[in-house]
Amino acid sequence: MSTTTSAALITARLDRLPVTSVTWKMILLISLGGCFEIYDIAFTAFVAPGLYAAKIFTPTTVSFFGMTGLASFIAAFFMGLFLGTIVFSYAADKFGRRSIFTFALVWYSIATLTLAFQSTPNTLNFWRFVSGIGVGVELVTIDTYLAELVPKDMRGKAFGFQQGIGAITTPLVALLGWLLVPLSPFGIEGWRWVVALGSVGAICVWWIRLALPESPRWLAQQGRFEEAEQIMSKMEAQVRARIGRELPPIEAPEAEEEGPGSYLEVFSPAYRGRTLMLTVFQLFQTIGYYGFVNWVPTLLLAKGIHVTQSLQYTFVMALADPGWPMVSMVLADWMERKWQIVVSAGGIAIVGILFSQQETAIALIVLGAIMTMCTRWLSYSFHAYQTELFPTRIRARAVGFTYSWSRISVVFTGFIIAWILRNYGVTGVFAFIAAAMVVVMITIGVFGPRTNRLALEAISR
Repeated sequence: MSTTTSAALITARLDRLPVTSVTWKMILLISLGGCFEIYDIAFTAFVAPGLYAAKIFTPTTVSFFGMTGLASFIAAFFMGLFLGTIVFSYAADKFGRRSIFTFALVWYSIATLTLAFQSTPNTLNFWRFVSGIGVGVELVTIDTYLAELVPKDMRGKAFGFQQGIGAITTPLVALLGWLLVPLSPFGIEGWRWVVALGSVGAICVWWIRLALPESPRWLAQQGRFEEAEQIMSKMEAQVRARIGRELPPIEAPEAEEEGPGSYLEVFSPAYRGRTLMLTVFQLFQTIGYYGFVNWVPTLLLAKGIHVTQSLQYTFVMALADPGWPMVSMVLADWMERKWQIVVSAGGIAIVGILFSQQETAIALIVLGAIMTMCTRWLSYSFHAYQTELFPTRIRARAVGFTYSWSRISVVFTGFIIAWILRNYGVTGVFAFIAAAMVVVMITIGVFGPRTNRLALEAISR
């Protein structure tokens, strides 16, 4: 049997597996690992009022690239994310999904714990940068890992579930921010407690690692057929025991070109159109997502709402974060993925403009919750979508390259939003976000290919 045929057969065997608790257990474990990465991303908005009170950072700065403003803290993290995704994403293609998944979790957990003990803008920014490298590697690895472990008919549901489980940390960190940031438990500033609690992921890492298999797709693509066969045989036996009957017949294998991948292939004629499309998309989608997520308490403060109330409002809004991906799992593999991205981006644009015009608590909370749901819908849709467009041998590299541009975008977006907020207020910020979402809708709506219920190998070919 040829190398290509063997790799294709492993993929066909995986895609024909009925959905059972075996598959859901793997999805749950990956999702639990991803919880800490989402917590690490989310806490910026909720510790910001504490950083202002401690006089470490300010909401805006006199100079555009001022290092004493919150924008520099956001920029440092996303510069780390950029480096992690564009430089180190190849590691998941070279060393395997499981190994890098656990290594990155330990990396950013240690860096985040160190961050909690810093007291100057420069040291806070440095350790935020270091933690960002680990989170950047983890973001790419989780997406790649999840896409390769689940059958083709449930990729959308798997990503919806993963985002829903991970998003539980958003209201959790919002609650911790509301309860702890205004206080100093045991004489330690509340924002430090919120940051330090994000590092507990390292405690769970070995348990998660032992319970997860390596991606059999990746093993087969690397020519490690004996290991891939052992994992597939074990999975098939477990699924067979769950359903109590023989497995469905194997469909005709979708072969991928054999051999190792390289960065150059990401820009080859076969894939450069998709690479360019996703790069443009990533440059603009973060303006809508992080323009709201990272800045919502600060935007509420700009409306004259007291710090404690702004954190309370933000917590209530964040309760919508984990719920929506779970609800939208119904749509995940029914509605074409590209159109989910388009509709959610349109929702961010429209609801954001409405949010900027409100003054009453109930209107701000309701529209903020809807905005939160739209940002989460956009997130889980594109995280699934970007992994589907490239072959296994370069999947992590390609996702890392295109996704890295969203990280560098946020570096500058933070400074731009701070400048717009100072000169044009909250309405100006949301007008900027809406314009970016229009670019997202055109880019994906016009140039994005279909992916739902297709084998990864068929899409990448």
